[in-house]
Amino acid sequence: MDIATIVGILLGFVVIIGAIVAGGGWQMFIHIPSLAITVGGMLCATLIHFSLPQFLGIFSIIKKTVVSKIPSQSELIQKMVNMAAINRRDGALALEQEIHDISDLFFVKGLQMLVDGQESESIRDLMSLEIQNLQYRHSTGKKILEFMGAAAPAFGMIGTLIGLVQMLRNLSSPDAIGGGMAVALLTTFYGALSANLIFIPLAGKLGIYSKAETTAKEMIVEGVCAIAQGDNPTAVREKMQAFVSQGRREEVKVNI
Repeated sequence: MDIATIVGILLGFVVIIGAIVAGGGWQMFIHIPSLAITVGGMLCATLIHFSLPQFLGIFSIIKKTVVSKIPSQSELIQKMVNMAAINRRDGALALEQEIHDISDLFFVKGLQMLVDGQESESIRDLMSLEIQNLQYRHSTGKKILEFMGAAAPAFGMIGTLIGLVQMLRNLSSPDAIGGGMAVALLTTFYGALSANLIFIPLAGKLGIYSKAETTAKEMIVEGVCAIAQGDNPTAVREKMQAFVSQGRREEVKVNI
């Protein structure tokens, strides 16, 4: 779990709400019509722009930015080197016993194809296709969050225009000017707050996790294919360390 996402959002709200309370008159920042225009308009626009299944997947997308299960690079290299050693010593069928100890379904799928005797090219083609589909799903989720981040301020501006029209229409009635000004200013506030504290940062975090998960899966593909080709543990390690930056290779170096 990435606690930084939760902590960042909570602290952001604490800072902003604390500043509002310290300035006095916090009640004026609670305005249901302004909130309805900003949030309701943003959700409706998102529903129009994307399909219903994609729209309903918003919560799973947000969950992805908080709960992530990406194995460390050193852990992947160590496991793959161990698998290569077992394959060289006992043959591919011996790897079937190791599959039960692996929780990563993508890793399990690659090893199962290896045990079944499939060629490295067949393994690479099928697993690469799965990575492509993963990238497509992640890119769609990122686009949804980015669209929401753009739509929220836009509907905030729409609310501002509505409030200004109401205010200008009722200039002769001083009591009505305050309500119009509240809608005019608060919708922009709600839109800017939700976009810059929630949706845009979450889209960026999802993009980072997508790249990290893609790299981890590409490492698995290279490792499984290397084992399928009969490479020794040292060669498997060197191939997988190609995904690691030069400065961190000593950090993830694995003893065989």
